[in-house]
Amino acid sequence: MLRVGRAVACMACKNLVSNNMGVRFRMPLQKLHPLSRAIHHRYNASANPQRTPHCSAARHFTSMSRLPMRPPKPPPGGHGGWRYQQHRNFWMLRLASRLLKLRYIVLGSAVGGGYTAKKTYEEWKDMLPDMSAYNWVIPDFVWELSDQIDLDKLTKILPELEEIAKLLPELPDFDKIGENFTFLKSILSTGVSVGSEGASGLHLLLEAPGDTPVKAATEAPVTATPEASEKQFKKSSDKEKVDQLQEELLRTQMKYQRMLERLEKENKDLRKVVLQKDEKGIHQRKIKKSLIDMYSEVLDILSDFDSNYNTQDHLPRVVVVGDQSAGKTSVLEMIAQARIFPRGSGEMMTRSPVKVTLSEGPHHVAMFKDSSREFDLGKEEDLAALRHEIELRMRKSVKEGQTVSPETISLSVKGPGIQRMVLVDLPGVISTVTAGMAADTKETIFSISKNYMQNPNAIILCIQDGSVDAERSIVTDLVSQMDPQGKRTIFVLTKVDLAEKNLASPNRIQQIVEGKLFPMKALGYFAVVTGKGSAGESIDSIKDYEEDFFQNSRLLRDGMLKAHQVTTKNLSLAVSDCFWKMVRESVEQQADAFKASRFNLETEWKNNYPRLRELDRNELFEKAKNEILDEVISLSQVTPKHWEAILQKKLWERVSTHVIENIYLPAAQTMNSGTFNTTVDIKLKQWTDKQLPHKALEVAWETLQEEFARFMAEYKGKDQDDIFDKLKEAVKDESIKRHKWNERAMDSLRVIQHNALEDRSITDKPQWDAAIQFMEETLQARLKDTDSVINDMVGPDWKQRWMSWKNRSPEQHTRSETRNELERLLKLHEDHTAYLANDEVTTVRKNLEGRGVEVDPALIKDTWHQLYRRHFLQKALQHCNLCRRGFYYYQRHFVDSELECNDVVLFWRIQRMLLITANTLRQQLTNTEVRRLEKNVKEVLEDFGEDNERKVHLITGRRVQLAEDLKKVREIQEKLEAFIEALHKEK
Repeated sequence: MLRVGRAVACMACKNLVSNNMGVRFRMPLQKLHPLSRAIHHRYNASANPQRTPHCSAARHFTSMSRLPMRPPKPPPGGHGGWRYQQHRNFWMLRLASRLLKLRYIVLGSAVGGGYTAKKTYEEWKDMLPDMSAYNWVIPDFVWELSDQIDLDKLTKILPELEEIAKLLPELPDFDKIGENFTFLKSILSTGVSVGSEGASGLHLLLEAPGDTPVKAATEAPVTATPEASEKQFKKSSDKEKVDQLQEELLRTQMKYQRMLERLEKENKDLRKVVLQKDEKGIHQRKIKKSLIDMYSEVLDILSDFDSNYNTQDHLPRVVVVGDQSAGKTSVLEMIAQARIFPRGSGEMMTRSPVKVTLSEGPHHVAMFKDSSREFDLGKEEDLAALRHEIELRMRKSVKEGQTVSPETISLSVKGPGIQRMVLVDLPGVISTVTAGMAADTKETIFSISKNYMQNPNAIILCIQDGSVDAERSIVTDLVSQMDPQGKRTIFVLTKVDLAEKNLASPNRIQQIVEGKLFPMKALGYFAVVTGKGSAGESIDSIKDYEEDFFQNSRLLRDGMLKAHQVTTKNLSLAVSDCFWKMVRESVEQQADAFKASRFNLETEWKNNYPRLRELDRNELFEKAKNEILDEVISLSQVTPKHWEAILQKKLWERVSTHVIENIYLPAAQTMNSGTFNTTVDIKLKQWTDKQLPHKALEVAWETLQEEFARFMAEYKGKDQDDIFDKLKEAVKDESIKRHKWNERAMDSLRVIQHNALEDRSITDKPQWDAAIQFMEETLQARLKDTDSVINDMVGPDWKQRWMSWKNRSPEQHTRSETRNELERLLKLHEDHTAYLANDEVTTVRKNLEGRGVEVDPALIKDTWHQLYRRHFLQKALQHCNLCRRGFYYYQRHFVDSELECNDVVLFWRIQRMLLITANTLRQQLTNTEVRRLEKNVKEVLEDFGEDNERKVHLITGRRVQLAEDLKKVREIQEKLEAFIEALHKEK
């Protein structure tokens, strides 16, 4: 049996006197009662006979040591009575002194039990659960005293202590205390070194006030004699002793675990009250962001930051990885204390990374980074809405044709007692791509997981399903690749209840949590139970089920699992501690890295863009937005005259071919005034009903687009910056695509055009002259086009052939000979009709064959059509000149006059229709369509402003990217510095 320096707790002066060192505390010995000093020195004398007592009270106590336990009767006589009274008073004082120092006797017995328990624990520590978390329960001075107690000396004085305890029947429970002294005496006399006595002594120390005193590990009566105890211990096997000790320690540990939970609950309630008071402004403190919220903001910025300067995101976060359906989401929910994630039976639910920022707050709420809505996690309807919103965001982030997305969803959860940390829940690792998944789903999940785990400061929370064979795990190999040494990995075995129930050999669970089954290494190993598998289970019911399971599980009882390795509560505490340790170790280094990156970016900007402001993409978009809106507003400043001139010109260009070819020429070639007017009226009516309104609206819409583009081009000329070109073009195209002309405008326009074409009354000479000028310009343009067509048909003339060295093709030669023959025919018959008769065609063909030219009848008719068209246009222009003086005859309706100017009236009607149509379209444009276009442009700009991908595509270039990086790096550095300052203050 291990011997230590002999020591005893002095009952008289509360001092500790040792044969190794003499120490005096609190009160000098001379100030104590003489009897107390005597008791003190008597013990020293018995422990060390060679040592001289340090005061005269020792000699007095030595003479008193031979006194009987009861006082003798006083002899008769006066002096004898006085002496008897003196002895009686001495006995009373002695009894009172021992009564007052009884608590030190209890302390001494506790010290002996504590010493034995400590020694036993050291010998069996490999088989016992870790109780380091509960060292605070046993005061430190007990362990210090245990090193200086002489158990032999304490055994010698136990009989006297027992007698003193029996002399005090009036004090409560002293019989039981006496029994405990007898039991302690038997233990010390047997000199047991290993057994359950130490556990009983430790249990006596840890027993809460008011509890029943501890029994022996074998449940024998505590009043057993030393001989009986020795026999009982000899009969017990070593295994039974170990089992009993483990059960005793487990019960103690569970008891204090419940005490801790009760205290934590009370602390949580108190903190909730304090936080609520602070929230209501009772303390009148300035509201500041919490430390974890500041850190989460930095991570949010970094998630969108793409640096080209080798500044990588190495800030810590807890990355939750695991096989599909291994229980990742359930573990996260237990840590967050709410069922916040969508659930499915065997279906992939986590389709994108979800960053969850956990922090403490007065209310249990959740909120998305880009939303102001708070979800009350205490209400089931809010929980359902939150799960639905997360599922919608996941599906929205997944691009078409894909199954998972790397886009991160940022969520914050606050509540009383929640551990502060940042976790990222990743899609579950799969081994096989099933039907309905994209072909690259497996590779995409691996890529996303590696991207998060390759951060050297990321804490990997590896989740393994305990209910399936360990060999089926995929994630352990992946984690081993990313963290071979296991310096930042925490392993979590889920569904331990199913594992214990289904596994034939529970030792496999022990191998897993000891890190012996997998090649993967980890900082710590935990075993948790996250419910019975029912989606309707509450967090509280899951906690109760988990606690009950481990309390009754033989995994703990048999020592396969240690107490600190079980329950999600212990897991969350360990992960939080590891997270903050990693943050404190790495955050300043990351801040220095971003500071260096900022210096590089600022230097590049100064060298390349010294006179430009550092506008990022959003600021440039706002600038372009204002310019585009200014250009749209400029459309309303276009004069009516300009609108009408453009509309009239464009409309005539669009309809002139139809007017000449389908209306004027067929009617004029009839050579009859009545037939001409009838034909014109019929064709104009058909044209107005079917084609003209549509053509007019098309012209108006195209004019609006051209004017819009013209103003944008003018602004582009003023601003040489080409960053906005793609954006402006996209806004213009999208706005025009969305714009639809008012359909009701077509019906009213049709009526206006029909009325304009029916009017034939030219009221004054200027209108007549304008119509003649319009007719001449139109006919001359057609004549020029016809001459160009004929020249292309017949080829170069003799002058071009001689001067430009050009030759005719065989077809052109045939066309030229045919033209010459047809021109002779026209000279003979100037009033010939528009069509050749068959006999005339035969005559022309034979004449050409006589000259050795073979020609097809179709070629003859085609050539005749162009020659006659030119001949007719030339005659129409001559007639137009004659009609310049015909307004007088037209006004007086001289029917018998040989001068008929019906064609001039037709062109006047067309001209008037164009003028009225242009005026109507101009009013629609300025009053309605320009405003509607401006509204469409605003909507397009708003849509583009919310579409970050489109903005990146439309506003691009090195200048934009450099400004973006510079802004992000500055923001990250500033927030990191603020976070570091707050972190130092919290320390």
